[in-house]
Amino acid sequence: MPALLDDLGELISCESPSADLAAVARSADLVAEQGTRLLGAAPERLELGGVSHLRWRFGDRPRVLVLAHHDTVWPIGTLARLPFSVTDGVLRGPGCFDMKTGLAQALHALSWLNSLDGVSVLVSGDEEVGSLTSRELIEDTARGCAAVFVLEGSGEQGALKTERKGTSMYQLAITGRAAHAGLEPELGVNAGIELAHQVLALAALGDPGLGTTVTPTVLSAGTTTNTVPAAAVVHCDVRARTAAEQQRVHQAIRAFAPVLPGVELDPLGGPNRPPMEAASSAALYARAVALAAGLGLPPLSSVAVGGASDGNFTAGIGVPTLDGLGAVGGGAHAEHEHVLTAHIPPRAALLAALVDDLRSRG
Repeated sequence: MPALLDDLGELISCESPSADLAAVARSADLVAEQGTRLLGAAPERLELGGVSHLRWRFGDRPRVLVLAHHDTVWPIGTLARLPFSVTDGVLRGPGCFDMKTGLAQALHALSWLNSLDGVSVLVSGDEEVGSLTSRELIEDTARGCAAVFVLEGSGEQGALKTERKGTSMYQLAITGRAAHAGLEPELGVNAGIELAHQVLALAALGDPGLGTTVTPTVLSAGTTTNTVPAAAVVHCDVRARTAAEQQRVHQAIRAFAPVLPGVELDPLGGPNRPPMEAASSAALYARAVALAAGLGLPPLSSVAVGGASDGNFTAGIGVPTLDGLGAVGGGAHAEHEHVLTAHIPPRAALLAALVDDLRSRG
């Protein structure tokens, strides 16, 4: 624990907001330094679109991928207000739960194994902003593996994440025609009224019974209080448990047509991450339960969540994926972000057992 906490303190104290590419590069330097020391080999450094990613590959035929990210949502300067600390078994600091503790646990857990043959480790640098540069890298690295273990933070009370909804993001751009709202409003085409119609149509696509949520989020219309709005836009967040539901909503949104005469409607966007369906994690979760019992750890639990991770990509290409193996705590992206330090050693031990078990089956 002392060595792991020392490394974790360094990781958290090296701020790495996704949008600050220089900060992400500095973080990658530190992760590479720690990983080289712990794993006995330097990583490949992959700069894609200016974003720094790291990858280790051991052996000719990787069988297990350990997947993490080192970017966070916290802007530079947060550390001065929320410094790294450990008090009464509670660890705090920007990005501690999401997901620098999981990253430190992974590097240390792998350092305990007698052999890393058949293991790959990928640490991406843009997960928090949709993995726009790393998706292809993640999928290519995962192909041919028997398992992917994702070091995102756990669910409530340490639950492993066995199912994640797929995510889609849309923007509906609406073009009407401006006119003076007092002198001749009849000559205008009100993009704001069309926006209201489209917001209701979007919300109606959700299906609570299937867990599908379609949520209009950011809306805007108009320029001045005495002008018929000539333009409007609505952004929409979609979450779906199955690929079929994700595709149903996608086709419906792309087929949207204007309600008012004279309006032009341009629906943009689509799926960002495919669902991580329960079937992709079932066998790995069962193995984790058995290994945890063999290690004398408390019984494991599982949870399905609406949030997505890079594990959605690996599950989406058909590779068995188990998520939520990282920190036990809570408050991701919030002021109360924290980690319970008592859970760090057993979680690292579980990961080491899972990797060694799957690696040695090759």
